Amino acid sequence: MIKSELVQKLADRNPHLYQRDVEAIVNAILEEIVSALCRGDRVELRGFGAFSVKNRPARTGRNPRTGESVSVAEKYVPFFKTGKEMRMRLNGGGE
Repeated sequence: MIKSELVQKLADRNPHLYQRDVEAIVNAILEEIVSALCRGDRVELRGFGAFSVKNRPARTGRNPRTGESVSVAEKYVPFFKTGKEMRMRLNGGGE
């Protein structure tokens, strides 16, 4: 599912809201999640999952084509861990 499909489904389920308002709400939620992650905060949505940021330290990598060693800079990557309720629903009620 892409963002526009999500907006359309939410607008269909809430006919009292304009589609542009639903889109603004979805954009605001996603922007708040991104802002929190940029600050280094963790975002937890009970039953759904938690977004956090993990640090990948600098390391020496290898170019697979030439075999040459290359340095890979430190970076931060987003990480998502599913919530218990979502895992249970995906696995048919069992862990």
